[in-house]
Amino acid sequence: MCRVLSCLLSITAVLIGSAALAGEHSNPASAFPTRPIRIVVGFTPGGQPDITARAISAKLAEKVGQQIVIDNRPGAGGTIGSRIVAEATPDGHTLLSVSSAHAIQPAVYAKLPYDTLRDFAGITTTLTANYMLVVPASLPVNNVQEFLAMARAKPGQLNFASAGSGSGTHFAAELLKSSAQIDVAHVPYKGIGPALIDTVAGRVQFFLTPPATLGTLVKDGKLRGLGVTGAKRTQAYPEVPTIAEAGLPGFRWETWVGIFAPAKTPRAIVGKLNREITVILSMPDVQSRFVAMGAEAAPSTPAELDKLVASEITRVGELARKAGITPQ
Repeated sequence: MCRVLSCLLSITAVLIGSAALAGEHSNPASAFPTRPIRIVVGFTPGGQPDITARAISAKLAEKVGQQIVIDNRPGAGGTIGSRIVAEATPDGHTLLSVSSAHAIQPAVYAKLPYDTLRDFAGITTTLTANYMLVVPASLPVNNVQEFLAMARAKPGQLNFASAGSGSGTHFAAELLKSSAQIDVAHVPYKGIGPALIDTVAGRVQFFLTPPATLGTLVKDGKLRGLGVTGAKRTQAYPEVPTIAEAGLPGFRWETWVGIFAPAKTPRAIVGKLNREITVILSMPDVQSRFVAMGAEAAPSTPAELDKLVASEITRVGELARKAGITPQ
């Protein structure tokens, strides 16, 4: 009897051990990652998606025990890098750090090499940032209300700069134009630098641009900052009110950066990456680095990021139609 009982206990132990082992192997996050993780950035070094990826990479490497490689693949408005990730093996080892341009692309490009909603799995937003409405020091307005009054008094006579047709700076200005019902003309430039030069010179009358691009132009009095586009003031310029509080209630435009994986990446891996990156975003040195470029850490759940992209695609699409912007 004892011998039979002993045998049964041995068999039970083997079965329990086998079940535990099977459970471990059935959870892909338990072994993840098994090799270096690549974060693809579809823009040149120095921009918010690149700075974000580099801010979290070393800390993420320590947490997961694997090297994190930043792979800049600029071009075509970020779509080259996005395509690489959309077509990558969905195992969590290839990620995408991308700005809110991700949700603008469907309104700008007639044929994308991927489906923005179906081919990516959101992991977390990493930061949000305002744009700032700036005017030349020579323009005789001191606040948002005076600026809007001038624009309404001179329909068709004021011009706004952008970093290029279909850019975030373009859509931010189109939203201002639509919300305030002002008649202003668009002057596209090839990048933020040339747009700032002509705004300072007074060749265009206003520009909506990330505060991080302004350097000391506002503090030196070469440009006048009238308002920021987000729901709250930016820490870098606490004296500059939001456009909503300064004269246009309800106005809001924010840029953001998010981390994505290819669609069909196991939810357990997505969840693990979300938890690790969220902890990193709460670290004071990371938050300080974001504040220095006019942004704030803004972690989210994967579902919240996916919902944000869907809502932004809809909003930007409607704005594009109102502005007569057709995908090319």
